[in-house]
Amino acid sequence: MIRLHIICEGQTEEMFINEVLYDVFYSKGIYLYPTVIGKLGHKGGNMKYERLFPDLRNRLLSDTTSFCTTLFDFYGLHSGFPGKTDAIRKNDTASKANCLLNAFTERLRHDLGEEPLRRFIPYVQMFEFEGLLFSDTTNLAKAINKPHLSTCFQNIRSQFSTPEDINNSPIYAPSKRIMALDTEYDKPVSGSLAAIEIGIDTIRKECPLFNKWLENIETLQEIRYA
Repeated sequence: MIRLHIICEGQTEEMFINEVLYDVFYSKGIYLYPTVIGKLGHKGGNMKYERLFPDLRNRLLSDTTSFCTTLFDFYGLHSGFPGKTDAIRKNDTASKANCLLNAFTERLRHDLGEEPLRRFIPYVQMFEFEGLLFSDTTNLAKAINKPHLSTCFQNIRSQFSTPEDINNSPIYAPSKRIMALDTEYDKPVSGSLAAIEIGIDTIRKECPLFNKWLENIETLQEIRYA
């Protein structure tokens, strides 16, 4: 069994992995082990490299037979995070993600060396986890028991090429857009329920960057049979 540590920004991402992704990859011989970064009860957002690094170092250096990846929002990264400033200047979402992940990986290579990075899959969610939920606005509205909001959600979705392009400003981030329409939205619980209702196949189809991350994880299967 391949073991993959996933360092998550918060409880929303951790629950999504446990409730949505775990069974998908367990059936492929890949065991997902999500953990929330830092101290118990800490909320996500304003994530600094210095806070993330100890968690990555511990997993990559203390468990040399496992792999490691990350799941945190671009929106929540501190301005000083490797590559963040340069990424913001890029014109499209994919370029922003690539710029940040390249800089992030190079910083880790400098701090940890080349060998541990062979077991690391860098990932950042563009622009926020809730963006994935706009992959199917009808089922998003259904999952949070607000079916009448389906048209409102679709109006938001229609403004962008993909759900991953939905704006990352403090006012217009995906979760802010949802909560502006539904004040009862609970990020960890509602997010996972919506993802389950939408289905991982639909999310993968609508969100190319997220899909590529899962494809990179799936390639770990090849190691199992090597």
